[in-house]
Amino acid sequence: MDKARVDSWMWAVRLFRSRSLAAAACKAGHVRVNGDKAKPSQLVAPGDEVHVRGGPRERIVIVVKPLVKRVGAALAAEALEDHSPPPAPRHQAEAIPLARRERGSGRPTKAERRQLDRLRGRPSH
Repeated sequence: MDKARVDSWMWAVRLFRSRSLAAAACKAGHVRVNGDKAKPSQLVAPGDEVHVRGGPRERIVIVVKPLVKRVGAALAAEALEDHSPPPAPRHQAEAIPLARRERGSGRPTKAERRQLDRLRGRPSH
């Protein structure tokens, strides 16, 4: 087979957990094939570039082999070339240590709360 539906292909190569999720992403405009918005029924052929937006990161893949049926992970990896940008670094706020209160010390006073807000960079009211 030299062509496959884009929603079926994205499901077969494990870009989506189900074909209905892949079709919903196409209908919402999150999938582009060769730069154009894709309908779920659009056919993809070897060499086509598929951009999938949404989820934790953007995926850019090249169709190597059109698949209609879901296959094992090893075969699915051979059916595409992944040109996705590397994932973004972990959220920077996790690296900044936050002020912690001792357990059981009760609620902060108004002055302590304002001090905590200034430390966290939030405007105080």
